[in-house]
Amino acid sequence: MQKDRPALFRGRHFADEMIVLCVRWYLRFSLSYRDLEELMAERNLTVDHTTVWRWVQRYAPELHRRVRRELKPTGASWRADETYIRVAGRWMYLYRAIDSAGATIDFYLSRTRDLAAAKAFFRKCLKGTHHPRPRVINVDGHASYPRAARELTRERRLGRRCRCRTCPYLNNIVEQDHRAVKRRITHKQGFRSLRGAQRTIAGYETIHMIRKGQVRWLAKGDVAGQVLFINQTLGLRDA
Repeated sequence: MQKDRPALFRGRHFADEMIVLCVRWYLRFSLSYRDLEELMAERNLTVDHTTVWRWVQRYAPELHRRVRRELKPTGASWRADETYIRVAGRWMYLYRAIDSAGATIDFYLSRTRDLAAAKAFFRKCLKGTHHPRPRVINVDGHASYPRAARELTRERRLGRRCRCRTCPYLNNIVEQDHRAVKRRITHKQGFRSLRGAQRTIAGYETIHMIRKGQVRWLAKGDVAGQVLFINQTLGLRDA
């Protein structure tokens, strides 16, 4: 009965477990919505690909929000970089930051690549409760990063001793880390809207963090444990 379901799934026609399975598969693997429609048909379930899209838009950001509370603290040495993705036929900029051990700090999707975008990105990173303020931020040659760091230092959002330095070879780690997210985006041929891109990428990043072992008490290679964690995080009672 609907009243016995978790509030997050009330009103949905399909079983909670099937919804979470589709969302998890879409975020984890390079599958399209039509691929998932076909996979569900193999289980004798008629699920339209637009229905799966609605599930991803609803549950990917919710998973991201809930998992954030369970993350380990990250390091104080950041690597920041941006990459390009296609949204509604236009190239946009996906800013991402990780620490020296490869743990994801945060991401930010922007229409522009300028000082305002760099500051907004750093502000979002600094809002996170699972990592300390950085002692050093390693960046590429993008001139907006040092300016943004100086302004945030004057605003006392960054510590006075925090250095923002240009060191391309140290940023190889974040450039490699882009691939896990870019691979899925490229396979799915971009996004149709900025809002849809933000919601979907939040899901990609969350699954990527879980698989990298950033969740407390959850091992990096424990696939079964990661599946159980996602199910429980989204409130599946029989997970």
